[in-house]
Amino acid sequence: MRRFIYAVLLFAGTCAAQDAGQFKPAETNVWGAEYPRIDAAGRVQIRIKAPDANKVKLNFWSGPKVDMEKQPDGFWTVTTTPLVPGLHYYVINIDGADASDPGSNAYFGGTRYTSAVEIPEPGSTYYSIQDVPQGQVREVWYNSKVTGSWRHALVYLPPDYEANARKRYPVLYLQHGGGEDETGWIRQGRANFILDNLIAAGQARPMIVVMAYGYARRPNSTGPTVTGPTPGSAQGAQARNEMAKVFEEEVTQVLIPFVDKTYRTLADRDNRAMAGLSMGGFQTFHITLNHLDLFSHIGGFSGAAGLLEDRALDLKTDFNGVFADPAAFARKVHVLYLGVGTAENERFTTRIRGLHNALKEAGVEHVYWESPNTDHEWQTWRRNLKDFASRIFKKK
Repeated sequence: MRRFIYAVLLFAGTCAAQDAGQFKPAETNVWGAEYPRIDAAGRVQIRIKAPDANKVKLNFWSGPKVDMEKQPDGFWTVTTTPLVPGLHYYVINIDGADASDPGSNAYFGGTRYTSAVEIPEPGSTYYSIQDVPQGQVREVWYNSKVTGSWRHALVYLPPDYEANARKRYPVLYLQHGGGEDETGWIRQGRANFILDNLIAAGQARPMIVVMAYGYARRPNSTGPTVTGPTPGSAQGAQARNEMAKVFEEEVTQVLIPFVDKTYRTLADRDNRAMAGLSMGGFQTFHITLNHLDLFSHIGGFSGAAGLLEDRALDLKTDFNGVFADPAAFARKVHVLYLGVGTAENERFTTRIRGLHNALKEAGVEHVYWESPNTDHEWQTWRRNLKDFASRIFKKK
């Protein structure tokens, strides 16, 4: 899910030893691992031991594959040209088999756990841990009557949640993308640090953030969950639409009541928001626009407009005509947010910009924001969350 803006990858060879003083272990490494290493320019050094291998390749997702060079000690090495800031997924292919880098932490993306390296964005601290009051991230399990199974979610509680036992909080339901899971917004997106920093700076209201597992199917169903039919196929569209309907029931009938019962929430539509990235944006629009009795803040980050049919949105009739009267819509929806990266595939930019233009022409109040020079990737969505969270739960 990432476009790499760099030329070709270069072999390290003996250069690795010469440049070693300029490189430091990546913050995404497992404890004590010296590699992968990065430098201030964004170059990455990869080093892996495979003494019996005949060929080893480095594969940054959506980027070129490059042969690594075998060293006399049995290690294979490579140094890249500079990578753009953000989180970069990669695998190492050893004699035809993809493997994770044992020096990197594993992140769930692309329907599997994989290695990744973080390239810091110069001057940006909004998604890094800072010396400010820290919220808590809790794991919860709840039993769903819709899916007939136990469901898992992560819940962010703001820094003052425990200290103010009588205080109640607005809630943001924040969804991951396709091929990811409910851990993504914390592990890859660093949503907790983004909220901590915004709250500490007075730029966002203290809020509860719920990140739920976004795949759902009915009891005894054998339909796809994370993986499934080809997305462009009729079977794929049918499976996607069925999952969207089940997840809508899951959120509205099970998850929201569970959260309101378990935590000190402000349990009304004016204090409830939903947002998501990519697939999560599709889910967000589909759920919220069909349930404006439950939500008043809506955010789509690189996400479609939420139609189950693959067609342009009809502002007069779709979603029970919620857009037909812009003034009435503005009274109900406090924030309608569209975000996209300027370097994203036309499949995303064309649709989202088209929706923005249609809403603008119809006089529907909304926020449209483009993340400069970022693709369909976590750096786009981190920026979207920062901007969106600073706008919601504010008095109009």
